Amino acid sequence: MPVLAYILTWTTYGSWLHGDVRGSVDDGHNSPGHEHLSEDASRHARMRQRLVEPVFWMGDRQRSSVAEAIRDHAEFRGWRIHAVSVRTNHVHVVVSANKAPEDVVREFKSWATRRLREEDLIGARTRVWTRMGSTRWIGSAASLAAAVDYVSRFQ
Repeated sequence: MPVLAYILTWTTYGSWLHGDVRGSVDDGHNSPGHEHLSEDASRHARMRQRLVEPVFWMGDRQRSSVAEAIRDHAEFRGWRIHAVSVRTNHVHVVVSANKAPEDVVREFKSWATRRLREEDLIGARTRVWTRMGSTRWIGSAASLAAAVDYVSRFQ
C-alpha cells in the first residue's frame, strides 16, 4: 500500500505522561487496533518525579509561532501540509513528505523550537517537547480525508 501522508502527533514537555487518566501511547501501544496505556497513578507519579523542568504549556503566540514554523519548514522541504493543529500541550500535523515520519517529526520540532527562541517566546534552554511522537501512515484517500477532518475540526 502506498503512503499518501502521515498523521504526526507530539506533546509538550511533561504535559502528558504515561499513567495519565487520559491514557497514553508507547512503543507497544501506538498502532491502530491496540489499546492505549490505561491510567496508572503510581506510574504517573514516577514520571512526574523524573521531570527536570516545569511542564511546558503553549500560549496563543507560541502556538501561532509553532504552526508558522511547521508550514515554513514543509514549504522549504517541498512537503505538503494537509492540516495542522497546535494546541496548548500537543501538535497534530497531516503531511505528505518524502522522508520517514520520525525524521519529519524531529525536523518539525527542531524548527519550531528554533522559531520560538528566535522570537523570544521561550528561554534559551527551555525544554519544549517530549522525546518522541506518534507517527501513523495514511494509505488511502478516505483515511487521508478522515485525518484532515479530525485535525481540522476536532482539535
